[in-house]
Amino acid sequence: MNSLEPGCETDSSPISNGAGESNALRTEESDPSTRPQAHNSLERELRDLKRAQSLLLTEKRALEMITDGASVAEIMESLCARFDAESSDFISSILLMEPDGKRLRFGAGARVPKEWAEFINPVTIGPCVGSCGTAAFLKERVIASDIATDPLWAGLRDVALRCGLRSAWSQPILSKDDEVLGTFCIYSSEPRTPTPDDIQLIEGAVHVALIAIERGRTQAALVSALEEIKKSQEQLRRDEQEFRLITDAIPHIIVVMQPDGRIVYANRLALDYCGLSLEDVRAETFRARAFHPEDIERVEKERAEALRKGVPFENEQRFLRKDGKYRWFLHRYNPLLDEQGKVVRWYTTGTDIEDRKQAEDRVRNENVALREEIERSSMFEEIVGSSDALSAVLGLVSKVAPTDSTVLILGETGTGKELIARAIHRGSKRANRAFIRVNCAAMPRDLIASELFGHERGAFTGALQRRLGRFELADGGTIFLDEVGELPAETQVALLRVLQEREFERIGGSQTVAVDVRVLAATNRNMSAAVAEGIFRQDLYYRLNVFPIQIPPLRDRPDDISLLVEYLIDRYGTKVGKKFRNINKKTLELFQAYDWPGNIRELQNVIERAVILCDGDTFWVEEAWLSRVAPKPLSTSVPLVASLVEREREMLEAALREAEGVIGGPRGAATKLGIPRQTLESKLRKLGINRHGFKTA
Repeated sequence: MNSLEPGCETDSSPISNGAGESNALRTEESDPSTRPQAHNSLERELRDLKRAQSLLLTEKRALEMITDGASVAEIMESLCARFDAESSDFISSILLMEPDGKRLRFGAGARVPKEWAEFINPVTIGPCVGSCGTAAFLKERVIASDIATDPLWAGLRDVALRCGLRSAWSQPILSKDDEVLGTFCIYSSEPRTPTPDDIQLIEGAVHVALIAIERGRTQAALVSALEEIKKSQEQLRRDEQEFRLITDAIPHIIVVMQPDGRIVYANRLALDYCGLSLEDVRAETFRARAFHPEDIERVEKERAEALRKGVPFENEQRFLRKDGKYRWFLHRYNPLLDEQGKVVRWYTTGTDIEDRKQAEDRVRNENVALREEIERSSMFEEIVGSSDALSAVLGLVSKVAPTDSTVLILGETGTGKELIARAIHRGSKRANRAFIRVNCAAMPRDLIASELFGHERGAFTGALQRRLGRFELADGGTIFLDEVGELPAETQVALLRVLQEREFERIGGSQTVAVDVRVLAATNRNMSAAVAEGIFRQDLYYRLNVFPIQIPPLRDRPDDISLLVEYLIDRYGTKVGKKFRNINKKTLELFQAYDWPGNIRELQNVIERAVILCDGDTFWVEEAWLSRVAPKPLSTSVPLVASLVEREREMLEAALREAEGVIGGPRGAATKLGIPRQTLESKLRKLGINRHGFKTA
């Protein structure tokens, strides 16, 4: 063979049968002077080949150790041991750079004297710190042929010489990024300068060390990264578990969503509220199942736009409870953003605001009622008068006000019945709650039930949304039914139920609404006569007439006229910017003598007109303004009622004749009279009219 086996060593020339080698022998035989030169050249080639093979084997061994999972320290020790075997005079060592990049620490070198290893562990790099410290600082090879005289060893020389070290050749281990990872050094006990072969050996060792260190660092970084990932995953699991425990303890509905709005988690309260599982909540059909149909389209548009913007937002919608009832909720959406500002999760909280919404509706309707009351407010800001008749009334008011008893206020038109009702409310325990006034005579007969008890959406044509009635608005307060004697028969039945059971149903609804309302009623009718004639239900009259208060007319309070006149003159004079110092004597006499059929309301109108017309500081009125029309006695009401009943009978019979006995339908008598069919049938029964007698053969 023409090549040597790896690792073979020989001190003599190789023996070969090759032709080339025979020619070389013949040449040597012909020229004896060339024999030593050829021998030396052959030895050098063999030595170079041996070192090359040794480096390859060393690198192979290092790679095998890396593959087998050996540590960097084990690989470094193996590397030093193999290079120490190259020469008995070599002491190899490896120093590794510390993370701070300023100091080297001892890494490997079994033959390094213990005292020296401890002395340089660690060593700070610098321009004059021996061979290794200087090589790491300069990032280049440093050769100290004689430590005893080398100026770089001034601070380390004594210890090095005491440890038997005389020369040191150090090569920095540099990464591809020119980062110093450490140094490889060969010490010798004799002063020596490295040969090119020695330099090649050192560079080979550095190459192997670089591979080992970088692989070690990569492996360490990978292990560290895996550990961090494992710790992060474990922490994430703990955080998620803790998050769920926390969210389950919060008394609010909490939902976690993906950036596109798909639900990934809902806390226990949310699941308990709707009676669904987490899988049901995650399903695409959840919103259609859980939210009110009227809210879905509106909220979906708002929600999609807000999710796209990625900023906090909120909305209100009705959420279906597991008992089948919808309640209003305020939903607040807050995004969780990553480092780039992208939405990672949406966190949603739901707060029950049903009570607040009802309160808002109640306040809104109370405000409407209040505006109506202000617009039609009475002339009085307080009750004015000191007559015995008025004092007796106020005495009754002070006694009944603190109770919850129903009060029926009776009196002629314009006597101030509403003022007495307000005085009762102010003196009651409900004074800080609503006072709702209803004029029963001013509302259309077909709408009075809706006004009193409210209606559901779609209950009748034009009912576009649910509306609370006056009784619901007055819940906890007082409702004043003015002109209660004008209520139609069907509404009287519903009112009777409210007075008896304190509950009712909205028009078009099936749910019973309970209320806590004090009822005050007023009328200028003769209620006993109305009951006797069947116009007003007897049982309802008894329910209302728990505590009757009769308001005296102004003609029965002559002593109060002067006080009222002064009060009203001052009030209307202030409005128009006039100040009256005197009241014409004749005017006062006219006021005292007049019977005031319109009572205080008429007095108010007369004084307001006079204030506008008077130019001086004396108040006066024209005598012609006070028409002397004597009031009709109450006894005339019975013939009048009888006349009205007869007139009503004539109208009903005429309509039946025209409709040929038909009551319902577009051509029926009810349509011609403009009243509901049920009302007409009730009137026919009350008056004893047989509709069949009007049918044609």
